[in-house]
Amino acid sequence: MSLPSLLRRWFCCGALVGLCGSTAFAQAVPEPLPPQNIPAANNAHPLDPALERAYQGLKHIKEDVKDYTCTLVKQERIDGKLLDKEYMFTKVRQEPFSVYMCFLKPDDVKGREVIYVHGANGGNLLAHEGRGLASKIGMVSLKPNSALAMKGNRYAITEVGIYNLTRRLVEVAENDRLFGECDVSITPSKINARKCTMMQVVHPVPRKNFLFHVARIYVDDEMNVPVRYEAYEWPEKAGGPPVLTEEYTYLNMQLNVGLKDSDFDPRNPNYNFK
Repeated sequence: MSLPSLLRRWFCCGALVGLCGSTAFAQAVPEPLPPQNIPAANNAHPLDPALERAYQGLKHIKEDVKDYTCTLVKQERIDGKLLDKEYMFTKVRQEPFSVYMCFLKPDDVKGREVIYVHGANGGNLLAHEGRGLASKIGMVSLKPNSALAMKGNRYAITEVGIYNLTRRLVEVAENDRLFGECDVSITPSKINARKCTMMQVVHPVPRKNFLFHVARIYVDDEMNVPVRYEAYEWPEKAGGPPVLTEEYTYLNMQLNVGLKDSDFDPRNPNYNFK
């Protein structure tokens, strides 16, 4: 088996940030409008409360969150097939944008490690498999948006993290705000026993201008950051359940832990890059 074919079988370290639709949707969504352009209360949209909180969250993350660690749980539908959940211990630093991931389960990806640092390693991500025949290859270097790196993933690793998630949510909400047929509810909830606020957006009728049927965003009440995102397509049959498109959960999040360059260096003795 050739090296490219072997890599295609095992490599799955694209973005884990989450938003409904393909990677091409970024070009179809207008840039977010500034908060002051939201109409007055007498011309309010159901999305306004959620948008206001999203703007506040974006500002909070940008100004107050330097880095964090978490266990990221990802589940995506690729080519119509819902893949198994993947669990990754993850480190993210905001400046320069840096990501480290170690795959915990399922067994076929356990031990895989991925590093991406903006402006380093020739703009590439570094990765290695944790077990099996592919692990014999050792460390590989790939363009984040290359076909090989994107195989089996909805987004590139450059889109990982709660800041990117919040920013993209704002973009989509601003687009949706141009249209009606939008039901919004905000309710208390819990993720991993932590108190959260869940914001649900429902588009009852399929339209070309909508990217999802149902989206749910869970914001941790104490940390004021998003810790879960779910997106669903319209039911396959009338009266049927919504179809899960993607789901991303940030468990055991610890903010501002003081991550260093060594946390994103493949030579770190605690890592297994070779």
